[in-house]
Parts: sequence; C-alpha cells; structure tokens
Amino acid sequence: MPIENSAITEHNSRSFDDHRRRLDFTMSGIADPEGVLQKLKKFQVAIPSWALGSGGTRFGRFSIGGEPRNLAEKINDAGLLHRLNRSSGAISLHIPWDIPDDLSHIKDLAAKQGLRFDAVNSNTFQDQAKQQHSYKFGSLQHTDKRVRQQAIEHNIEVIRQGVGLGSSSLTVWLADGSCFPGQLNFRKAFQHTLESLREIYAALPSDWKMFVEYKAYEPNFYSMTVGDWGQAYLYASKLGNKAYALVDLGHHLANTNIEQIVALLLNEKKLGGFHFNDSKYGDDDLTAGSIRPYQLFLIFNELVEGMDARNMDHATDLGWMIDASHNVKDPLEDLLQSVEAIKIAYAQALLVDAAALRRAQENNDATAAQEILQDAFRTDTRPLVAEARLQCGGALNPLQLYRDLKVREQLVQERGRKAAATGL
Repeated sequence: MPIENSAITEHNSRSFDDHRRRLDFTMSGIADPEGVLQKLKKFQVAIPSWALGSGGTRFGRFSIGGEPRNLAEKINDAGLLHRLNRSSGAISLHIPWDIPDDLSHIKDLAAKQGLRFDAVNSNTFQDQAKQQHSYKFGSLQHTDKRVRQQAIEHNIEVIRQGVGLGSSSLTVWLADGSCFPGQLNFRKAFQHTLESLREIYAALPSDWKMFVEYKAYEPNFYSMTVGDWGQAYLYASKLGNKAYALVDLGHHLANTNIEQIVALLLNEKKLGGFHFNDSKYGDDDLTAGSIRPYQLFLIFNELVEGMDARNMDHATDLGWMIDASHNVKDPLEDLLQSVEAIKIAYAQALLVDAAALRRAQENNDATAAQEILQDAFRTDTRPLVAEARLQCGGALNPLQLYRDLKVREQLVQERGRKAAATGL
C-alpha cells in the first residue's frame, strides 16, 4: 500500500513543535550538530527479504496475516519502510527463496520504491525440492565432491542473479559442521571448504565482495566449519582482497566482546559488514538494541573510530544489514524499531569526544574513559535521528504513523489473513 506525502506531512505537523523543542535542547550540547545530521542522512540499513514475514522457532510459527506472498510484495513492503524512515534504501535477497521471475519488472519496481539491491545470500543450509544431493552432512565441506560441486554451482548462480539485480556482494553462511566427536575430520573439512570457496571467489566480478559469515553453533553443536571470527578471517585472508568477514551480532558465544572483534577485523581490513539483531542467550534474532543497547553503542564507537582512522565512508564502505526473525511482533514494526535503534547507536558514537578518549586511554585513566563513553551513550539522540529523517522527507515517528494508518490491517485486507511469506 502506498503512503501519501500528505499523510506524512500531516503526521509531522502534529508533533513538529514538540520535536523542535527536543531537538534544540539536544543540539545545544553538541559541537557539530550539522555534521552529525549529514552523516545520519546518508546512513542506510538494508532490509532482509526474509524478515518481512513472521519468523518462528523450531516449535512453531505464527503468521500475522498480510505477509508478502512473493518477491514483488516484499519489495513493496521494504519500500513502505523506506518511505516512513528514509533509512532503509536497500533490500537483501536470499536465493532461492527470492529468485526474480521477471528481472526487468523487479528492478523497475525496486527503483520506483527508491531501493537498491544489497548483498545476495546463498542457501546451502536447506535441501531444495529439485536438488540432487542432500546437505544433511554439509555442503562446501562435504566428504562427497558431488555435494560440494552442487553447493559451489548454487553460489555461482546466486552471483549471476545478483549481477542481474545490480548487487555487488555475496554473503556465504554455512551450516556445515558436526554434532558429535569423531564425526568430522576438522582438517579435511577446512580444506574442502577453502577449496570450494576459492571456486566461488573466482566467479566474483571484479568489483564484488564476498562476505564469509561465521557462527559459534547451530544447527551443528559440536563444531562449525566457520565457527568464529578467527576462522572467517583465515578463510578471507587465504581467498584474497575481495573476501571479508561478516559479523552477525547473534553468532557468538555468550558475553563475547564483539566490539573488540570489530576493531581487530577493521584494523586488518577484513571487516565486510554486519547482520544486526540482538540476543539474550544465543542466536535469538531479536530486535536490534532491545537487549544490549550499550553494547550496540560500543560496537559503533569502535566502528566510527576505526573507520575515521582509515578515512572510510561510514555509509558505503561497509555493509549494513539486519538479520532478524519475528515470532510475536509485526515484522514491519520490528524492522522500524531495529533501524531506529541502529541509527540512535550510530548517532551516539558520533558524539564521543574522540580526542578526550584518546588522552584518557594514553594516561590509563579508566574512570575518565568510562565517563566520556557514557556521556555520549546517555545523550538522547532520538531528536537528531528524527530531524535527519524529517529533512529527507520521512516521518518524525515512523512507528506511530504506521499504526495510525493501520497499515497491517490494510495488508491483511489486500493479501488475506492466511498469507505467508515465501521462503519461511
């Protein structure tokens, strides 16, 4: 469903005076508010096509109704989010869940929605209906070369699809691993995987990137063939300068210092991007910033410091994507909340007094360092994020407008109560 300019204008006019008071207060305490606003206006977070419908757990899935039944409807929903927040100008597809039937039509539809295509994602963690060999015991690591070749060819096909869409990166996440001691020869599994990745890497266009995503456990529980950031870094280093590690915030063991991992990968020029989500216990795929907002801020603090040290463009030199699964929330509301939380944390990191923090670190002044970081974290940057959105033509409060317009109810009327998203 389209959201008219008049609806956004009317919504903004009702809350503009209150927004202006809050904005003036926040900006009065910031050294370069206009610089921060310009960075916020450029910063975009890609929406994953698989998160536009209700997710679930291994126990069950509860449809919310009105879910996108095909890729065209997913693009329309992503465009709706971008119309509201002006910060979701890209969509990331999962192949074969989202193969365009009519490439020209899909590209035109995305362009009309103001969307570009972000990383394309391969899928060798499921068996598809027409595939010849099973991935039950792995894909790129499999002991059977025929299975490995099937997985390689799938990834190359995903690259081909991505080229047609105008994407420029491939994300490879592997469920490969083992559940029991002795089940797998670790050295051979690593070598098979590396050899497979090399064939896929060779098929990359010259201007593409490969993101190697790691995960500590699940679906295998004894070992994962790309189990942590060190293994992802090892693969990326051996593959070449177009290969990078991708960090999913939920793909770590409990209490892992993700901000340190980010800093080191960035320092080694091997950080490719992010899948943002949040978690309490494992790969919970919860709304970004809903559980550990301070950690999200600390990650962005390392990103801003490290990217500035290398003169990188905050908006374009890394891949910014969400990877979430929604079982109890309206997925569109959840995505609006995630994008907002990401941009709030980014804005807070932009406010850190970097020079003062460096002095505190050089003087081993842990107390001062904590005060500097927490001063930025405790600053209410929501008015800055809202103002950046307003200047780009979005809604001051996207979630409230979404609810006021009864978007979900209209989607249910259009698509039906039993509609279920493809690929889930």
